[in-house]
Amino acid sequence: MDGWHSGSRRLTSVGVTPGEARTASLGKGVHWRGRRQPCYFLAGKVADGIMDKVTQSPLARYREHLEKGELAYQFDHSTGTAVFHPRVIAPGSGSPDLEWRVSAGLGTVYATTVNHPRDSAPYNVALIDLDEGFRMMSRVEEMEPKDVKIGMRVKLRVNGRGEGATEPLPVFVSVEASR
Repeated sequence: MDGWHSGSRRLTSVGVTPGEARTASLGKGVHWRGRRQPCYFLAGKVADGIMDKVTQSPLARYREHLEKGELAYQFDHSTGTAVFHPRVIAPGSGSPDLEWRVSAGLGTVYATTVNHPRDSAPYNVALIDLDEGFRMMSRVEEMEPKDVKIGMRVKLRVNGRGEGATEPLPVFVSVEASR
C-alpha cells in the first residue's frame, strides 16, 4: 500500500487532497504485465487546471528547439532536477511548473553498443549523460562505431531534416574530433 500513499503525496503537491488522490488513483489499481500498479490519474479539477496552462505540447516545443539547433530540456524547481524527455508534469514530484532550459550540449558517454544491421553499415547507440544532469539515448557520429568508449566527452550536433531523417535528430560527436 505504500505505493498508493506515495502517489497520493505526489498528487497533493499539485493541489489534490489525499481523498481525491485515492479516488483519482482508482483504488483497485491498474494491471500491467500481471502486476498491480499505482495509477496517477489526476482528479478532473487538477487535470483541467494543468491542461488549461498548456498552450503547446512539450514535444512540439522540444522539436522547435531542435529546428534551431538547440537541445532543450525541462527543469523541476521543486526537486532541483533536470527532466528529459519533455513532459507536462514532472516525474517524482508531480509538479506542473517545469521551466524550459537549453543545454550547452556537452556530455559524457555513459554506455554504448554497436548495432550490425544485415543490409547496412554498423552504427553505435549510446546513452549520453549531459552536463545539466539528464541522460538521453543517441548516437556518436564521425568516428567508427567500435571506437566510441564509455567516459568519452561528446558535443551535440543536430542533424537537420533531409539528412536521413524526417525531423531534426540530436546526435553527438567526440569533443576531441570536433576541435
